[in-house]
Amino acid sequence: MLTFFQKKVYLADYMHGLVDIHNHILPGIDDGAKKVEDSMAMIAGFSELGVKSFICTPHIMHNHYENTPATIKKAHTLLVNELEKRGMSVTTLEAAAEHMIDDNFENILLEEQVMPLHKEYLLVEMSFLQPSFNFEMAIEEVAKQHYFPILAHPERYMYYHQKYSKYPYMKSNGILFQLNLLSLAPESYGSNITKMAEKLLMDGLIDFVGTDVHNIRQLALLKEVKLSNKVLNKLLPVMERTIDTFF
Repeated sequence: MLTFFQKKVYLADYMHGLVDIHNHILPGIDDGAKKVEDSMAMIAGFSELGVKSFICTPHIMHNHYENTPATIKKAHTLLVNELEKRGMSVTTLEAAAEHMIDDNFENILLEEQVMPLHKEYLLVEMSFLQPSFNFEMAIEEVAKQHYFPILAHPERYMYYHQKYSKYPYMKSNGILFQLNLLSLAPESYGSNITKMAEKLLMDGLIDFVGTDVHNIRQLALLKEVKLSNKVLNKLLPVMERTIDTFF
């Protein structure tokens, strides 16, 4: 007998060992964890999923989150010390950043004030309201500085949803794509984002995944994400690639 309802599985059952390359668990420096206690609660929640390796990526955003390598490293040291004090173990806890492509981005890039992932990859983002006017020039400069650009959550830029050809165009220019795992649940950002996330996966355009978790509420949403086997089969190799690249 044919069934019209495909059985779904929990993403949480497949996250063990994942390296989370995009999150906001460092305390007190952006719109993520406000205090060390928030960071600790988030790390404990991730541990329940088997996720114990993190590259922390607080925002660097001109006139909003004026972070520098110094402020990020200070927050990172604070969290590492608290983990040791409480006897909580993580496999790795590295510091990097999520860089907004804004009018100050190229300045900090040239002044070596960026925070790459694994010394080679630079996580960048744009506004959700409109594309960065200097995006292509900035990406060219990223390449000149010998970094691989990773565009955070491409599925969330709704101004590209009706211009889908922009996605393969960006890929052809050497831009890597990082999908938010939260985007796979309509409860997170809406059904349109979920549809685009799945399409990008199905079309083989996603290179890496991250959670982009900012708080305990989002972590609870992540634990409830359900996927079709079709989506899961496309997602698992991307998760493996993320582990292989960043562990």
